[in-house]
Amino acid sequence: MLKSSRDTANVLWFNELHRKDVNLVGGKSSSLGEMTSSMDVPVPYGFATTARAYQYFMQQTGLNDKVNSLLESIKDYEDSNELHAACEQIRNLIVDAKMPDDLASDIKEAYAQLAEKMGQVDPFVAIRSSATAEDLPNASFAGQQESYLNIKGAADVVDRVQQCYSSLFTDRATYYRHKQGFPHEKVALSAAVQMMVFSKASGIMFSVNVADGDESKIVIDAIYGLGEYIVLGKVTPDHFVVDKQSMKIVEKNIIKQQVELMRVPDGGTIEQEVPQVLQNKQVLTDAQVIELAGYAKEIERHYGCFMDMEYALDANTNRLWIVQARPETVWSQRKKHKQTENQDVVAEKDAQIAVRGLPASPGLASGVVHVIDDPKDINEFKEGEILVTLMTSPDWVPAMKKAAAIVTNSGGMTCHAAIVSREMQIPCIVGTKSQNVAATEVLKTGDVVTVDAKNGIVYMGKVESILKKSAASAPMSGQAIVSEIFAPTATGVMMNLGDPDLADKYSTLPADGIGLMREEFLWTSFIHEHPLYLIEQGHPERVVDMLASGISKVVRAMAPRSVVLRLSDFKSSEYRNLKGGDKFEPHEPADLLGWRGASRYYDPKYIEAFKLELAAVKKVRNEFGLKNLNIMIPFVRTVDEARKVTDIIRNEGLVRGADFKVYMMAEIPSNIILADQFNQFIDGYSIGSNDLAMLILGCDRNNDTVASLFDERNLAVKRAIRHLIKVAHKDGKTVSICGQAPSEYPDFTNFLIQSGIDYVSVNPDMVKETKRNVAHFEQRIMLDKATGRGLEDTTDYDWK
Repeated sequence: MLKSSRDTANVLWFNELHRKDVNLVGGKSSSLGEMTSSMDVPVPYGFATTARAYQYFMQQTGLNDKVNSLLESIKDYEDSNELHAACEQIRNLIVDAKMPDDLASDIKEAYAQLAEKMGQVDPFVAIRSSATAEDLPNASFAGQQESYLNIKGAADVVDRVQQCYSSLFTDRATYYRHKQGFPHEKVALSAAVQMMVFSKASGIMFSVNVADGDESKIVIDAIYGLGEYIVLGKVTPDHFVVDKQSMKIVEKNIIKQQVELMRVPDGGTIEQEVPQVLQNKQVLTDAQVIELAGYAKEIERHYGCFMDMEYALDANTNRLWIVQARPETVWSQRKKHKQTENQDVVAEKDAQIAVRGLPASPGLASGVVHVIDDPKDINEFKEGEILVTLMTSPDWVPAMKKAAAIVTNSGGMTCHAAIVSREMQIPCIVGTKSQNVAATEVLKTGDVVTVDAKNGIVYMGKVESILKKSAASAPMSGQAIVSEIFAPTATGVMMNLGDPDLADKYSTLPADGIGLMREEFLWTSFIHEHPLYLIEQGHPERVVDMLASGISKVVRAMAPRSVVLRLSDFKSSEYRNLKGGDKFEPHEPADLLGWRGASRYYDPKYIEAFKLELAAVKKVRNEFGLKNLNIMIPFVRTVDEARKVTDIIRNEGLVRGADFKVYMMAEIPSNIILADQFNQFIDGYSIGSNDLAMLILGCDRNNDTVASLFDERNLAVKRAIRHLIKVAHKDGKTVSICGQAPSEYPDFTNFLIQSGIDYVSVNPDMVKETKRNVAHFEQRIMLDKATGRGLEDTTDYDWK
């Protein structure tokens, strides 16, 4: 059967394939075939199972009808639990089915022939999924299916091909096809079975400088070990820029690399420390960089467009291999649709409004739109683009940090996108859908827009006059800046900060410390893997080391000022997005009120992961000597939970005292009502006014339909805050607030000061203004007290 016609073959070799064969073997396999059959670049040899083979498998096993039935049973694709349940059943059906004997025989025979061609017995191979959409040339399924590395033996190869088949029905891939209107019968899957490169180094390269679109340059990034860590962002790569004309390296940035992902001889992969002698050494030699640039130049010439490529350096032969090549998307589209961005410059009077929304984080920016519908595609997002999406979540932070501006369909002023954007000072507009037009429906990837986040407006094109007005109001380079003086205040003004990369930048602000450092930033920006997964893999030290590294960066920058680290407060859906999270996380119908915060810490299923967080805190305080680090427990529902968690903290060697405080978030009504009992276990409270207002008013702040009812200034919320301060102070406990209200409403800050709040913690962009406001309000109180005059607040805030 291997020698039968291409249209009926189950297996085709790379040298039999060309890029036009997308319908036969998908984009990935056809690209590998094109480079093997038509170009002089080194590609690890192999074969691909065909789309016909997948369709034959589904037909012979009788799975098509069963899959259709399960898909038709999904009443609401937006219901993640319902979608997950159906997709899990489908994947299990595919994995458990018996592969037709003739198809299995063809795959095993091809593997045997590959072994013979390579002169090896049972060679190690990589098996990469390659989806194809017949008659749908514009369909993109990149990154939605599985790949397997370091696979050995014919039976295991057949098994992994079948697992690739099942990955067509991951939750995200199924949801994507449904949203795009693709019938599942029109999507098939090829598995590229390719000789494994035992990478001692690997990386990615582009035939265009993706930072600025300079097509005269080639960009090459390199890391030690397998390439997965460069995609996940776990290791910062060496960076090289090569001039296409002279073929000389014109820019080089060598980064210390401490960990690498390596193959295990018997199969699988493992993370290990890069040998000390190599950590600061250039990963690739200059000659290897130039060799790669030559391949990139040739591949671009052959394909006729900017290319995005992956490569690997074999540990045994020291030979470079090209393991993937695909058209680069963003700059290729911009070049295709607009030769230069200047063509998109429009006068202010001619500027057309694309969408309106809520001005969540002020600022102005112009750039190229990149619409991200699925979190799986986050890695495609490039520095300086405008991120347009439905809504963000914590695992989006790495992409958000690269964005020139952010625009979302959903959300209010206290949603994730709004809070994080304000902290990182990125212009952000949220809730465009609530203004009747969803941003993702109007804006397309490649559009050039201007985002006026001060007024909540997105304009089509680059409105230079608006941008110039903004630039004119900022200090010129070299221009003297008048030194600012801030009056001392009795009420402390703290800062919210989670991103360690911003610590040095903001450490010079006149803040009295960090009132809220969100640990979630560290997971989504540096660790990426579920803590229980890392424990299972035998690498709990990664949690401790990575957390300690990120925490210490902030604590050191702010020293000797206090830093309050809020321990992890991911919800189950957010934890599930971390690598390995699917195995450990439940599917909760309302995870905002589910297994989060304190309830995880003492749970036998999670307690060992919580202890790793505490070990990181101990490392920062004891090994690094940074005693200005304190901690805060989030989402404590009951007094018994407070007792259980503080017992664990104490038993792990973190004992409350003069130089170590344990605080608790006050964000649940029970925290207010039972404050007199919570007092015995903690040193103080930090009011999370967003969650507290939501739970007191029974109003989902992320629900556009009822968002107008959400208001931290509601009398019920104010009475709760006034009561908490009164009860906490009776036992000598401090009270601060880290919600959005003090940043947004100066009158609310005045209320807090009148109530005796100890600290207010605001986003970096509001530190100076809040510092001035607090000084003004305190002076007003003293003046009114001294003169007996002044406006009197007659509102009754007392708890009845």
